Amino acid sequence: MSRTSLSVMTKTTLATLADRKAAMSSWRVVDATGQVLGRMAAEIATILMGKHKPLYTPHMLVGEGVIVVNADKAKVTGAKRETREYTYYTGYPGGLRHVKLGDYMVDNPEEVIQLAVKRMLPKNRLGRRMLSRLKVYRGAEHPHVAQKPGAWDPTGKS
Repeated sequence: MSRTSLSVMTKTTLATLADRKAAMSSWRVVDATGQVLGRMAAEIATILMGKHKPLYTPHMLVGEGVIVVNADKAKVTGAKRETREYTYYTGYPGGLRHVKLGDYMVDNPEEVIQLAVKRMLPKNRLGRRMLSRLKVYRGAEHPHVAQKPGAWDPTGKS
């Protein structure tokens, strides 16, 4: 390796506090109508982490907030509605419960989307802060008009 090749290194760009402040004030609206649950959750996790931006910094919160509307209209492919089970424990003896994905989507589609995104985020304090910037609603209305959210384009052009 020659001495000249070492001097031509690229500079790593890190987000500043001003970039973080700008990211904290921007929001996106995702319409879940007709979207596949897993693919949509992966895109939402990318937006929350800020990986779609050139200033992505792993240890800073530089992602945008996400508002998901029409959560009950998200779709699941294959036989997952009948075969996939979510397990939780009530805290009481014999309190292990199993719920099929189809029943969960009917009863509480907001929590299904939130769980799918949560499992794609970092498992630390920063991931919990990212998840707090995810708002999921069953219908088309949401109370976050004051944040002036921009639309999310699934093709990645927005």
